[in-house]
Amino acid sequence: MNRFCQVVGRLMWLMALPLGLAHAGAVGDALNTPAMQAPQAKSAVLLDLARSGARLVAVGERGIVLLSDDNGASWRQAKVPVSVSLTAVQFVDANTGWAVGHAGVVLVSHDGGEHWTVQLDGSRAAQLELVGAREQLPAANDQDTATARVQTAERLASEGADKPFLALQFLDARHGLIVGAYGLAFRTDDGGATWQSIMGQIDNPMGAHLSAIAQRGEHWFLAGEQGYLARSDDAGKSFTQLQSPYSGSFFTLQMRDDGVLLAAGLKGNAFASSDLGDSFQPVPVSMPVSFSDAIRTDDGQLLLVNQSGALFRTNNPPGALLQPYGKPLGKPVASVIEAADGSLTLAGFTGLTRISPSIANASE
Repeated sequence: MNRFCQVVGRLMWLMALPLGLAHAGAVGDALNTPAMQAPQAKSAVLLDLARSGARLVAVGERGIVLLSDDNGASWRQAKVPVSVSLTAVQFVDANTGWAVGHAGVVLVSHDGGEHWTVQLDGSRAAQLELVGAREQLPAANDQDTATARVQTAERLASEGADKPFLALQFLDARHGLIVGAYGLAFRTDDGGATWQSIMGQIDNPMGAHLSAIAQRGEHWFLAGEQGYLARSDDAGKSFTQLQSPYSGSFFTLQMRDDGVLLAAGLKGNAFASSDLGDSFQPVPVSMPVSFSDAIRTDDGQLLLVNQSGALFRTNNPPGALLQPYGKPLGKPVASVIEAADGSLTLAGFTGLTRISPSIANASE
């Protein structure tokens, strides 16, 4: 996620260190402290964007959630029960949505982002994985792998709520998947009333950080660090690792309406697959700058943004898959969203930037 990818990488490295009591206490305090109302919240570090019907929702540092009902022209801050940083947000309709973030927090809203409730945190998530790992152990065909999973789960439980979720994908108001650092992966089939760990069903032997999810029908895809790619052919219940075309980290994963899968990440590396990930072809771009986000626009094409705020767009035919779109903003960008009026809003380390529909259309 732009220079965000470097910052997150640094944070994750720090998370690998043993927690001190002060740090653990700070995480606990943040989980129990509502986000402060910030007069300059629009200029805060904001990490992801989503649409809730015609409304735009932005999430970021210290539990900040911003709402816009005029296509990104103005914003107001919502009330949030935690002050940990939020890394990803998605709404399945105008009312129902989820946000995930640091300390393993999962929030749900049923009123378009006005109010949020905690559904899960890192401590409870670790306990769920520990229970699942121990239940799997007696019947496991590979006892060594199953024992290693239990040991990893015990370590997660002992370290507490210190690891972030980084991505989420909900099909509807009941069925969703969340993933994050060190291979964290949980699914729900009841709107988050209960969660189940599926870490034991994902072919991720090194515990790679998982940073992106894409889905088409029964096929789900994961992407993460060190070129990690995986596919599920059973609606996200289990995942098999794919042969990766790249050893660097992927930060975004998206599918075009025609089924083309695009994975992009470090140093402007992007790869496309037309066969559900069985093979990938490089997609050259003119800038060796890390990609941070990709969205499917209302016309079914993909729009990507990189750490310098440069936009790239797919076009038909797929021969020249990515083309520059407008002028680079020249500042770090973590996420992009298309508003109902065709304008674009970008979020990053300097807050929010809006590109009007006329400028967006002219840049084509």
